[in-house]
Amino acid sequence: KQVEFSKYAGIPHLLVPVVTDPRKAAGALGWAVSEMLQRYQRLSQIGVRDIEGYNKYVKKHEDMELMPKICIFIDEFADLMMAAPKEVEDSVCRLAQMARAVGMHLVIATQRPSVDVITGLIKANISSRIALTVSSQIDSRTILDAAGAEKLLGHGDMLYSPIGASKPIRVQGCFISDDEVEELCDFVKNQGESQYDESIAKEIEAKAVQDKKSSPFEDDGDAEQLDVLFDKAVDVVLETGTASTSFLQRKLSVGYARGAKIIDQLQEKGIIGPANGSKPREILITRQQWLEMQAYSANGEFTADNTEQMSFDEAPPVNEEADTPSFEIVEKYSDDE
Repeated sequence: KQVEFSKYAGIPHLLVPVVTDPRKAAGALGWAVSEMLQRYQRLSQIGVRDIEGYNKYVKKHEDMELMPKICIFIDEFADLMMAAPKEVEDSVCRLAQMARAVGMHLVIATQRPSVDVITGLIKANISSRIALTVSSQIDSRTILDAAGAEKLLGHGDMLYSPIGASKPIRVQGCFISDDEVEELCDFVKNQGESQYDESIAKEIEAKAVQDKKSSPFEDDGDAEQLDVLFDKAVDVVLETGTASTSFLQRKLSVGYARGAKIIDQLQEKGIIGPANGSKPREILITRQQWLEMQAYSANGEFTADNTEQMSFDEAPPVNEEADTPSFEIVEKYSDDE
């Protein structure tokens, strides 16, 4: 959430300011992957296996610098996955697989533990998990591979599944008020000023996933490459609430290959969700949102012809509590360093 990490702005542990733009957050993950690979190169050059071995070697050679540990905190991972799913999934998986040995760690939180957010690849590479109260047994299994989280009492009641544990452990999380958080942050800030690494900030900007479209509804795909029946396919899907290759074959009188390509394009444009086994695909937009998408011209401006058909009376209510991801990177040395 955009406000969740604002209290921590200015603490001296931060490498860069808190990142709240989802696409910059994807760039920050890209930087983390590059940093991880560079650390492995440094380890291989001196012949050690992990960060502990590296820092022990460094202490014997005064001309070298210690390798700090880096923690990456992501709040509301679902929104980050919506902004740049391919880039985020790839970066998170690589970090989860390899980064621990070089002192880099991920902490990911989400309020929507569905399979399109916590994908199979991500889940397989995150071995330690915590589940607070969830609404269904399905959500509990998505997080823990076991039921039980749907029966928790709330107020910090949680199930903790550490790496190597045969079953989750029920623990109680402590409550800390906003005032206490502010007092702690003020105390830490008084110990030293924050010194952000400008080179990292510039690299994150360079790696940020860029939108090629001015429209807030379009992704990086090239509209000129869309099938000529794409608009008609969207109308059919929104009218019937059904999206499948065989269904579009019948409705649009096309072959299987073309129908499958249109389905892929609908998913890429965010019209429908990904395939979920035998379950039907989820329709992700309303007709009002589709009209707004059509109202944008190629250069990102509203066109008069399309704007006339828009009816904002049908627009869904704005969710003022919609989650926006916050992203925080901190570095620290272990106590013995």
